Amino acid sequence: MTFARDDHWVWDFWIADDGQRYHLFYLHAPTSLGDERLRHRNARIGHAVSSDLRSWQDLGPVLTPGAPGEFDQTAVWTGCVVPGPDGVWRMFYTGSRFPSDASAANIETVGVATSRDLHHWQAARVPVVTADPRWYETLPDGTWREEAWRDPWVFADPHGEGWHMLITARAKTGDGDDRGVIGHAVSPDLDHWEVRPPLSAPGAGFAHLEVPQLVTVEGNDLLLFSCDGPALAGGRAGGRGGVWQLPVAAQTGPFDPAAATLLVDDALYAGRIVHDRSGSPVLLAFENGRGDAFAGRVSDPIPVRWDADRGALLLVAALPAGAEVHA
Repeated sequence: MTFARDDHWVWDFWIADDGQRYHLFYLHAPTSLGDERLRHRNARIGHAVSSDLRSWQDLGPVLTPGAPGEFDQTAVWTGCVVPGPDGVWRMFYTGSRFPSDASAANIETVGVATSRDLHHWQAARVPVVTADPRWYETLPDGTWREEAWRDPWVFADPHGEGWHMLITARAKTGDGDDRGVIGHAVSPDLDHWEVRPPLSAPGAGFAHLEVPQLVTVEGNDLLLFSCDGPALAGGRAGGRGGVWQLPVAAQTGPFDPAAATLLVDDALYAGRIVHDRSGSPVLLAFENGRGDAFAGRVSDPIPVRWDADRGALLLVAALPAGAEVHA
């Protein structure tokens, strides 16, 4: 059964696996807000657990916004959880700060919370990395509605040289509608981070590359990200958005999103590949719905496989109503 919460919308999520149970960390906001567009200003992070990625036990909120003046004072958004070599789990997450209730603009920053058991979290409430204006668009540039610096995805360097963070960001230059890039930061120890230039170039047809995930399926490295139809640009403008896939030659980049193809349209969004207990890859995503009805729940796992002929992932099971596979 899909994961949903009564009287709440559920959308972006990420998963940690402790070897026995899957831990789902998810964004949620109350449907009493009336307008689902208000959920972004009211997002909290919840926690649920499962042994099979299908039946979930909801454990309630684990992280809420910070105090006035802190980088996450308005809402807490998408992130990831990684186990550190010191036995501490770290949740890197997005802090959102709207300077005023009247402003549609917000500033996004990456922060961290820590836990030894995946249940009790302590947020540092200080930024880990912020958009460096040498390479990345910031709010004073005035070209976009936000300072995009969100959705951190952290992974160990494949050669043992510390850690990498992929970030939804926008380049300093280029067409204002087509500046989406994969931001980059590195760390020797998960505690001290240095922002680096982006791992992709603007002009690939995306205003943003959301919720990036680097994943290996049947020995093939891929970058997954999401971009909805209204945020497509250039030659992609007017097309269908959704969850995109990009085979990559190296986990540490560079990446070429211009070569990305659509895995499934935006009836599903913020997709993540997870390996079930048999070792098989599955896709989970939140159900976006169609038209005016925002579904706001996490899908059941959808089996995927690597299609060697196409050099891409292929979904091999039925999708939720309204979603379409794109070859």
